[in-house]
Amino acid sequence: SFRYDGADRDAVSGVSMKIAQGKHVAFVGPSGGGKSTTAALIARFFDVKDGSISIGGVDIRQIPKAKLNDMIAYVFQNNKLLKMSIRENLKLAKPDATDDELKRALHLAQCDDIIAKLPQGIDTQLGTHGTYLSGGETQRIAIARALLKDAPIVILDEATAFADPENESLVQKAFDEMGKNKTVIMIAHRLSTVKDAYLKCMDNIYVIDDGCIVEEGTHDELLADNIHENNYKKMWDEYKKSVTWKVVV
Repeated sequence: SFRYDGADRDAVSGVSMKIAQGKHVAFVGPSGGGKSTTAALIARFFDVKDGSISIGGVDIRQIPKAKLNDMIAYVFQNNKLLKMSIRENLKLAKPDATDDELKRALHLAQCDDIIAKLPQGIDTQLGTHGTYLSGGETQRIAIARALLKDAPIVILDEATAFADPENESLVQKAFDEMGKNKTVIMIAHRLSTVKDAYLKCMDNIYVIDDGCIVEEGTHDELLADNIHENNYKKMWDEYKKSVTWKVVV
């Protein structure tokens, strides 16, 4: 459980889960339900008030912060790049990275088109002389940085929210590369920001609402549950309706 300082109620309450190495899971549910806070606790942005979080059987409070940071790559929904070259931004994840490693990370993150159009390529200074990237392009560079880090645990917090349709497709391809042989936690505030295929191939989906896990199971299991009040099924039905909307002029 966890409560923010000054709050009168828990942001996360009595949450219990076990994510096996190499598995891919999703946290879904309404905004403000506790999904991002739960993920932030795993990365130890905050410490739990009650209970514990362990990686490999070791309480994360016993793991040196630098080592824990090396174990987790976190891609936020609105990543920022510093006003320095793309090379320098990438090397924040791995200062001793070679040129070949940088090029490979950029290629896997679907960034070849971005680098090709920049005046000095990977050494282009961002934020100067009118050199700026779109939200989706920035996200792909951020994913390249996370790929370069090569952490065994990857947390994706609504990571396609600010991408246009073309960039979103490329970001999703980058996710495919990023998730290979990794433990992945994907956070989705709206199912419309996660491709059907990603939800359907998740090893487990946790529906988090009001700080609690209210449902869990695979995509098919949650849709087939006709016994309990099924929040996931309602979310899925609303999503399917939304993708069939049309504007008639």
